[in-house]
Amino acid sequence: MNRYPLWTYLIIALSLILGLVYTTPNFFGEAPAVQVSSAKATIKIDDPVRKRVEAALKEAAVEDNGVFADASSIKTRFRDTDTQLKAKDVLEKALNPDKSDPNFTVALNLLSNSPAWLTALRALPMYLGLDLRGGVHFLYQVDMKAALTKRLDALTGDLRTLLRDKNVRHAGIERQGGVITIKFRDEVTRDRAKAVITDGLADLALVESAADGEFRLAATIKPEAERRVQENAIKQNITTFNNRVNALGVAEPVIQQQGADRIVVQLPGVQDPAQVKSILGRTASLELRMVCESPEETAAAATGQVPFGCERFNENTRRGQVPIMVRKQVMLTGDRLTDAQAGVDGQTNEPAVHLTLDSQGSRIFKELTRENVGKRMAILLIERNKGEVVTAPVIRTEIGGGRVQISGQMTTQEAADVALLLRSGALAAPMEIIEERTVGPSLGAENIAKGFNSTLYGFAAIAVFMIAYYVLFGLISVIALASNLLFLIALLSLLQATLTLPGIAAIALTLGMAIDANVLINERIREELRGGATPQAAIATGYDRAFGTILDSNVTTLIAGLALLIFGSGAVRGFAVVHCLGILTSIFSSVVVSRGIVNLVYGSRRKLTKVSIGEVWQPGAGRAQPPAKA
Repeated sequence: MNRYPLWTYLIIALSLILGLVYTTPNFFGEAPAVQVSSAKATIKIDDPVRKRVEAALKEAAVEDNGVFADASSIKTRFRDTDTQLKAKDVLEKALNPDKSDPNFTVALNLLSNSPAWLTALRALPMYLGLDLRGGVHFLYQVDMKAALTKRLDALTGDLRTLLRDKNVRHAGIERQGGVITIKFRDEVTRDRAKAVITDGLADLALVESAADGEFRLAATIKPEAERRVQENAIKQNITTFNNRVNALGVAEPVIQQQGADRIVVQLPGVQDPAQVKSILGRTASLELRMVCESPEETAAAATGQVPFGCERFNENTRRGQVPIMVRKQVMLTGDRLTDAQAGVDGQTNEPAVHLTLDSQGSRIFKELTRENVGKRMAILLIERNKGEVVTAPVIRTEIGGGRVQISGQMTTQEAADVALLLRSGALAAPMEIIEERTVGPSLGAENIAKGFNSTLYGFAAIAVFMIAYYVLFGLISVIALASNLLFLIALLSLLQATLTLPGIAAIALTLGMAIDANVLINERIREELRGGATPQAAIATGYDRAFGTILDSNVTTLIAGLALLIFGSGAVRGFAVVHCLGILTSIFSSVVVSRGIVNLVYGSRRKLTKVSIGEVWQPGAGRAQPPAKA
C-alpha cells in the first residue's frame, strides 16, 4: 500500500545527488582573478587571445589555477592577491604594449573557487546582485520622440532625393511634427508621386488632400515602422552600452530593457559612478575615407614611412590586424548612416552588409563611388580619438540610391558583427539618467550575512516546532524541507540566476510555504487516525487527499508569481524568479520526497499498529460518560 516502485526511489536519489552537486559550488567562496576583456568594439576575445594570456603567464613564471574563457572575456584564477597583482602587471605589458592605445582591459576580479571537476560539470555558484556584492545602478530613459524625429528627418531627405531621381516635380516638401507634407501643382503629378513613394519608401503611409488649388500628400510613419524604429533604438543603445562597459572590465554586468523605453545598467563591483557615466556617455563615430594606394604612396609605405596626407591604421582581417594607410580627408561620416543590416549578396550569395544612407549621404556617396571605381574605400570606427578600419572593400561600380553593400571574404557571423559595429558606433537616441544609486561592498556583505542568518534562524525555528509537534513525521518534514532548499539553490545555480536581497526573502518565504504542505499532510493523517483508520490506510489516504489541496494552493500562488515575473522588473522580478522556482521544488519535496521517506520507514511493516506523529486527539477522550438511562 505504501511502497514506491524502485524507479521512483532512484529518481529521488538522483535528484538529491544532483541538487547536492550543483549547490556545493556556493560554499567554496571566491578566489582572486584577473579578467581580460576587449577595450575596443572591433577587438574580439577569441582563442588566440587566450593563448597569448597563457603564454605571457608561463613566460613570467606566474602560476595560475585555471584559465576560463567566455564570449566577452578571459578570466584567470590565482591562489592569492599577491599573485593576482603580479599577473595583472604581466598581462598589461603583454597585451597592451602601447599604453596610450590599449586593445584590452585588464581588471582585477573574483572567480568561484570551486574544484575543477565541479566546473567541468558546469556546476557554478549563483551570481550576486548589487545589493549583495556592491556596485552601481543606473536607470536610463530613452528619448523615443528624438529617435522618431531623426527618422522623419531622414525620410524627408529621402523623399526629395527619390522624387528628383524619378523626375517628379513638386512644389515643396516640409515636415511639421510627425507629418511630412508634399505639395504638387496638379493631380496627375501627385498620383505619379504617390506611386513612386509607395514603391520606394514602404515605411510611409500616404493620405491625399487638396486645398487652395494645391494638391498634397501627407506622409506619416506607419505604426509598424514606428515600433521598429523604437525597438531598434533600444536595441542599438543596449548594444552600444555593452560595447562600452567592456572597458570597465566588469564581471557579469546587467544591461537590459525595462518597459518600453528604459534601460537598466547594473555593474557589480564598480564603486565609481563618475567613471561609469563617463564611459557610457562617450561618443563614437563612423568615417569613410579612401585608402592610400598610389604608386608613390605604396612605395613610401613599403619603407615604413607614412605618405604625405595619409595616416596609419590597423585593419581587422582573418589574419589579425594588418597595417593600412588611409587618407586624412574624411569623405563621409556616420551621421549620414541610417541603418546597417547583415544580408546576402544577390549575385554571389556571399554574406554581405547592407548600409542605408540619408539623402545627402546618398548624393555624396554616389559621387565618391563614381570618381573612385576600382579603388579601395576604408570604413573607420573612431572611438576615444582612436580609429580602426572595420573593412576596406574595393569600389566595383557607381552606387546610388543610398543603399550600399559591403561584401568579400566575410563569414555570416563576421557580416553580422560588422553590421552591429556600424549600427552601434553611437547611441541611436539620446538618453537621460532618471535613477542612480551606489551600493558599497560592506553593505553587500552585511546584507548577505543578514539574509543568511534570517533563513537559517527561520529554518531552525520551523524544525524545532515540527519535531516537537509531529515527532518522527515532523523530522521527515524537516528533511523534506531541507531537500527543498537544496533543490532551489541547485536550480538557481544551474540557471546562473542572479541572487539579490529580495531573492533571499523569497527563499525564506518558500520555506514557510513548503512546510505548510507537510502540515496539511500530517494533519490529514491525524484526521484519518482519529476516524479509526489503520496507520497504513491513514498514511495513504492522508497523502492522497492532501495532494489536491496542496496542488490547488500552489497553483494559485504560482499564478501570482508568474504575474510578478511577467509584469514586474528589477527587485520585483528577482523575487518572482526565486518564488516561482520555490513553488515547483516545494511540491516535489513536500509530496514525493517526504512520502518516499515515510514509505521507507513504515511501508514494509505489515502489522503496523502505531505511527510517531504526535498525540492524536480522540473525540470525547478524557470526558466522563453520562449515566445510562433506565
